[in-house]
Amino acid sequence: MWFFDALASGFQYPTDPGRLQWFRILFGTVLTARFALSLGQGGWDRFAPGSLSLHLAEQRFGPRRARILAGVYRPALIIRTIAALALAAGLLPRLTLLVVLAGAAMELLYLKSPNAVRYTLLTGTCLLLAGDLGHGLSIEHAPSTANTWAQCLIVLITTDIYWNSAWQKLRSPQFRSGLYLAQWIHTYTQVKDQLPHRRFQYAVPGLVRRHAGNLTDQNVRFWRTVAAAAIATEIALPPALLIPQTMPYAIVVGIGMHAAFSCLKPRQLITFSGLTAGTYFAFAV
Repeated sequence: MWFFDALASGFQYPTDPGRLQWFRILFGTVLTARFALSLGQGGWDRFAPGSLSLHLAEQRFGPRRARILAGVYRPALIIRTIAALALAAGLLPRLTLLVVLAGAAMELLYLKSPNAVRYTLLTGTCLLLAGDLGHGLSIEHAPSTANTWAQCLIVLITTDIYWNSAWQKLRSPQFRSGLYLAQWIHTYTQVKDQLPHRRFQYAVPGLVRRHAGNLTDQNVRFWRTVAAAAIATEIALPPALLIPQTMPYAIVVGIGMHAAFSCLKPRQLITFSGLTAGTYFAFAV
């Protein structure tokens, strides 16, 4: 298996640089979508005079620093979106990647749950460590050691994400029992028409709501099976992605799993699902 050969050789094992070049394109594309979406639904007016977000920033950072943040906020939104698009297009990839990461890190100053930002910074830093990010939309395939270290890091991060997520789910009796998912779908079914921006925030199919959103014993058993399948998939995916014979099937299963997750919160999970599925490029030598 190439990953262990790379570790044994001190990361001098040649890999296909095109793997991370594809990931760079997808990374830029996902972040372009994320940054563009952040302009809507009140994102552009964050830190407007008299807003709650500005008041909270003043409490956290003090009036002077909050005014500085409010002043640079809108220009930063525009600059980081342009930089993400340029990164996807391969224009000055290392410089635009730095701008994208700085723009993403800005969200740590005001988001309550910035897990997607942390994952963006982790995977983006791995890209920064790559020796050959490519230029433009052309992909190079001549084996080299330029990206071996960065590629191994991405594999390790994605493996940790999956296995840590599976461990957290295993430790949760409510999730393992199926009750958490059953209650989530049931609650969403009851309140979906009163939710703001529901077309963009949630995408649970009507078939699922009608047949698995009623909190019956049958529904709970169904979601218990779904929970067990999610845990097993997260445990099995990293090794399956590394084995050439099982990799195509693992990719299909992984993308399907992330698509299902994204139905629960498409806007919030676009970054995590998109970047995690994108790291599958790094699992192939």
